[in-house]
Amino acid sequence: MTGRAGSGGRPRTLRIDPHVHTSASYDGVTPPAKLVGRARNVGLDGIVVTDHDTVDGALQAAKRATDGDLVVIVGCEVSTADGHLLAMGVESAPEPGRPLADTARDVRAAGGVAVVPHPFQRSRHGARADAIEAVDGIEVYNAHTITNVRNRQAERFATRGDYPKLGGSDAHRPGNVGRAATEVRLPADAAPTADAVLESMRTGRTAAVGRRTTTWQYLTKLAGNARLKTPSLL
Repeated sequence: MTGRAGSGGRPRTLRIDPHVHTSASYDGVTPPAKLVGRARNVGLDGIVVTDHDTVDGALQAAKRATDGDLVVIVGCEVSTADGHLLAMGVESAPEPGRPLADTARDVRAAGGVAVVPHPFQRSRHGARADAIEAVDGIEVYNAHTITNVRNRQAERFATRGDYPKLGGSDAHRPGNVGRAATEVRLPADAAPTADAVLESMRTGRTAAVGRRTTTWQYLTKLAGNARLKTPSLL
C-alpha cells in the first residue's frame, strides 16, 4: 500500500481510481490481470472495476489482488434509461434500461455506492441534471476529455448539491489507468479495505485529482468506438 498514514492518529489517504475498464467491456482492451498489474505499477492503492453492464471482469481482477497490496472493488457502469451510473461494491450488475434514480436506490440498498460518471456529456451517455437523484456522488473529473468544460460543470453541480466529489480515469486501455483518481481519506483506525473505501466515498471524504488524456488518446478512443458501433461491410 502506498497510502499515506499520518502521525498522531491522522486519517490515511489512499489514491483510488474508481472508474476503470477491462476487456469485459465492449470497448475495453485490458485483460483483468494486466489491469491489476498496471494499477500497482502506477502507484495506486486501489481501483473500482466498472465494465459496462457486467461484473465479470471485476470479479476476475479481484481474484488477482489477494495479497493486500491493492484494493480491488467490484463494480460496473450501468446503462440506465437516463445515462450511465457507476455501481460500486455490488455483487452483480444491475439491470440496464431502468431510471437512473431507481437504479441508484437499488445500488445503495444493497450496500453499494452510486456515482454519476461524466455527467452532462450526452455524447458519452452522461446524465442530465434533472435525472440525477438519489446518488452518493458525482464524478467531477473524468480524464477522458479534450476540454475541461463538462468537468467544471460537474464540479459546480456537485458543490451546489453538496455531493461527494470523485475523479476517475475512465481508462479503457492500460496506459490511462490512474491518469485521474480519487484521494480517499480513511479514518485513522480504519484498515484499507473495500468496505472502508466505500464508506469514505459515501460520506464525502474524497478529492478528485489527475490530468486529462491527450488529444491523440481521446481521438483514438472515439475512432475505436465508431468501428465497434458500425456494422462491418465485409
